[in-house]
Amino acid sequence: MEEETPWTRSLMARIRQESFVLLAAVAIALIAITAGMNAWGALGLLLVMAAAVLWYAVPAVVAPEPPSVVDTEAPVRRSLLPEVSATLSALDIPVMVLSGDASVLFQNRAAEKAFGEVVLGAHISARLRSPGILDMVGETIATNAPNQIEHSERLPSERVYIVRSSPVDLGPDDSAGERLFVLSFRDISEVRRIDRMRSDFVANASHELRTPLASLRGFIETIQGPAKNDLKAQERFLGIMFDQTTRMSRLVDDLLSLSRLELKSHIAPDEKVDLVPLLGHVRDSLLPLARDVGVEIGLHLPEGKAEVLGDRDELVQVFENLMENACKYGQEGKTVDVFLKAGQGEPVEVTVVDRGPGIPAEHVPRLTERFYRVNIEDSRSKKGTGLGLAIVKHILTRHRARLIVKSEVGKGTSFTVRF
Repeated sequence: MEEETPWTRSLMARIRQESFVLLAAVAIALIAITAGMNAWGALGLLLVMAAAVLWYAVPAVVAPEPPSVVDTEAPVRRSLLPEVSATLSALDIPVMVLSGDASVLFQNRAAEKAFGEVVLGAHISARLRSPGILDMVGETIATNAPNQIEHSERLPSERVYIVRSSPVDLGPDDSAGERLFVLSFRDISEVRRIDRMRSDFVANASHELRTPLASLRGFIETIQGPAKNDLKAQERFLGIMFDQTTRMSRLVDDLLSLSRLELKSHIAPDEKVDLVPLLGHVRDSLLPLARDVGVEIGLHLPEGKAEVLGDRDELVQVFENLMENACKYGQEGKTVDVFLKAGQGEPVEVTVVDRGPGIPAEHVPRLTERFYRVNIEDSRSKKGTGLGLAIVKHILTRHRARLIVKSEVGKGTSFTVRF
């Protein structure tokens, strides 16, 4: 059966609509025949009337216009779909979407925070001036293949990123020829910092152990050779060798302490420790050292108890380190004062103050780094391992406490432990 055309459907609809008029025309023709008109004349009259009715009743049938082609992809390329924009904005890594001419079509909030806001539609070089990134983006646009490089930012702070550029697959129906590219930045600054710290730690630990071992070997060879029969030289060399082995033993003990602290750093202690008798015990144990360097340790303690949650042995280690450092490095001031503050409703604080030469401001932020020394020769001459304050930091981190350092060159230094 032949399919009806739109013109046929429209004509049949008009005939049904004007059926009353057509019936009236038939009735008039019948009346004319009854009145004596020739049948052929009446039929002609009927056809003329019907044609007239249909001529005015049926409008001209216009071929339907083809539906307009809507480029549904164009709005997506001019501004990303809301769902895509919201998804990219929720990412915690900086992301930019670029066009085929390297213009920025979108940047998420992380990118704005890291690199500043860029005018949409501007070339990527308006915000990022790195030749490496620009060359990589140009290569990705030219080859339509992903690339990545490592990029460092020096200002406002040192950051290291893995920057990746990749084309976006828009599907096989991409007739418009427009292309999109994603530029992402993965921050690896912390990874690089940890790697650098690990390398420095291994190098420093090796150096600290190698120095006393070299001394021991040299003295042993001397005793076995030239000083084989020199009892006075042997006695002096054995004393130095004993000091070196003591230094190595102390270094190994500190390394083991750090390792143990790192293993349980996430477990907060829950034992109640009274700091009043603890500080008295630490002061008494350090009196021989204080006398040797000509320093007097003064305790300033409140009445009653000053309890905190902690591990007693670890807290003893903290305050031994702080008081011992104050005595050794602040001995020029002749006095070291220890203040315990435990007011009602206020945090418990212990402050160790010396009146020594002080520490230059540029060194203060790095004091708790492993093996970091303000003065290497001075530290070694005072038998320091360079790990004391690193141990203090790890213990206080486990105790959810803070170490606050204040120093002024020529006036002294204060270390405050705030629980």
